[in-house]
Amino acid sequence: MPDGKPAGVRCIQLNADDQCMIFGQPERPAFCASLQASQEMCGDAAPQAMLWLTNLERLTAPS
Repeated sequence: MPDGKPAGVRCIQLNADDQCMIFGQPERPAFCASLQASQEMCGDAAPQAMLWLTNLERLTAPS
């Protein structure tokens, strides 16, 4: 996304299985490449991971 991904907007680089289509590619944003998965972030299922990411977006959104 040329101007960044707004909070609450699905990344255009995710496929139907929620996998990054540019993983490992040079055009992948530095933030995405630096995000390290953890049990706290991922939980036990995808809905838990999405909740964590949604909260992260909310906490880091510009005022």
